[in-house]
Amino acid sequence: MAERRRGIPTPQTDRTVRDRDWTVNEIAGEQYERTEFADVDMAGLANRGCTFTGCVFRGVEFNASEHTGAAFVNCVFVRCEFFDATFTDCKLVGSMFDGGSYDLLKVVGGDWSFAGMPGLDLRRASFSGVRMHDVDLTGARCQGAEFAGVDLSDAWLHGADFTKADLRGSDLSGIDPTSVALAGARIEPEQAITIAMALGLRIG
Repeated sequence: MAERRRGIPTPQTDRTVRDRDWTVNEIAGEQYERTEFADVDMAGLANRGCTFTGCVFRGVEFNASEHTGAAFVNCVFVRCEFFDATFTDCKLVGSMFDGGSYDLLKVVGGDWSFAGMPGLDLRRASFSGVRMHDVDLTGARCQGAEFAGVDLSDAWLHGADFTKADLRGSDLSGIDPTSVALAGARIEPEQAITIAMALGLRIG
């Protein structure tokens, strides 16, 4: 399992839900704490405002699921599938992602601050209007991905590849252009000035 930042340990769970125990396709307002979900099929799940705190998801399929106003706080996702999953105005603060697939993942709004996403393949994912303060995207593959209007302040981006990514409107104030691949990325004039200043260039 990928190491969690700041030495935060993987949550200790009190109960386990396995695939045979999960038969619902829609949940609303429910709360789960310190629960491990093992090989559960949540494909197509409609999640409205549920809260998961300190939970562990192993081999869970979130394909084509929709999560609205939900929270996954300090959770761990191990080898989970997120094909065509949508998260709208969700809170994933402090959650860790280890492996898995993220093709066509769509995140709109919400707070993903302090999330750990090192080395993930996010080339076909999109994030818009999301707060990702202090997120860990070290070594992430984000070529051609969309990070539009995203707060990436204090993000860990060393070795990340944003080649041809859409970064328009995002906070790039903490980016180190010498350690991140940015060739062909789409940015706005104000962002170009920010990057130029980060390179030590004098403008005007």
